[in-house]
Amino acid sequence: MTTGAPTSSSSRLSGRTRRSRLRTALPLGIAAWLVLEIWLLTVVAGASNGFVVFLLLLAGVVAGAAVVKRAGRRAFQNLNEALQRGGSPAQRGGNGFLMLAGLLLMIPGLLSDAVGLLLLLPPVQKAVGRYTERTVDRTLRAAGAGGFGDVLQQARIHRPDGKVVQGEVIQHDEPGDTPQEGRPPLTR
Repeated sequence: MTTGAPTSSSSRLSGRTRRSRLRTALPLGIAAWLVLEIWLLTVVAGASNGFVVFLLLLAGVVAGAAVVKRAGRRAFQNLNEALQRGGSPAQRGGNGFLMLAGLLLMIPGLLSDAVGLLLLLPPVQKAVGRYTERTVDRTLRAAGAGGFGDVLQQARIHRPDGKVVQGEVIQHDEPGDTPQEGRPPLTR
């Protein structure tokens, strides 16, 4: 029986496909994080009582909701100001990290609360932002030409005065290729 999906000869011979390191490590990391969170909650409950743990978890949920609400309100204000100016929203980062911090605070657990509180600090946000930007840039450069990384690189073209040049890409496979009959044009 064939499925129509081509398989390589090495995967057919071994009977299994290779998994990436991320696909292997992510479930193990999540399981370890859950075990650590539960262990920390039992340690705190043993040192005090269950009501204190409940209050800590409730405080985390309330604080996380407040942080997410504040970050969302700030993002909406930035969008309104940009629309009134007639430009694009200002790239004042931090809203994404505030949202992530609020989400981590709302997740039940003391370790996630500690990481969420750390993400509320501006120096930590800047450091994580720089690390994330370097990692994404490195990944995009490693992606071969014509891949997904190439598309993202082309989308980030700026003019020398800092303004973004908007446009569209039309690619013809062969000289003289035209859109097929019955298809609407891309622009009107």
